[in-house]
Amino acid sequence: MAHRLITQVIVVGTRVVGRAFAEAYRQAAASSKYAQQQGKGQGGAARNLASSGLTLDEACKILNVKPPKGGKTDMDQVMERFKKLFDTNDPKKGGSFYLQSKILRARERIEMEVGDAAEAAAKEAEIKAGWNPKLFKDR
Repeated sequence: MAHRLITQVIVVGTRVVGRAFAEAYRQAAASSKYAQQQGKGQGGAARNLASSGLTLDEACKILNVKPPKGGKTDMDQVMERFKKLFDTNDPKKGGSFYLQSKILRARERIEMEVGDAAEAAAKEAEIKAGWNPKLFKDR
């Protein structure tokens, strides 16, 4: 009789663990599928927060610079503000490591935005120019 009880406990336990594992797998698959659709549907908007946790607007507010217009901004001004704020918030000088990291992420976010826009402009220029291969004639 004890072996029958032990067998039932093992079978029921296995069913419970199996069902929990299957449900967790289904949720993970659905989450992955949703993330892929979000990335495709919004044309890179998934990267908006992915790299730094900051939006472009937040990054510009942190560094107190104007948002890039058409992917172009004064990077000298951004770097000047970054260096000043980064050095001011140095933990060795009594500043905050948290604020220093936010300032760094803000600069990286603006650089990413400007870099993406420059890359898109280069692709557009290449498409406009067309494909002109250099042909060499054998003599």
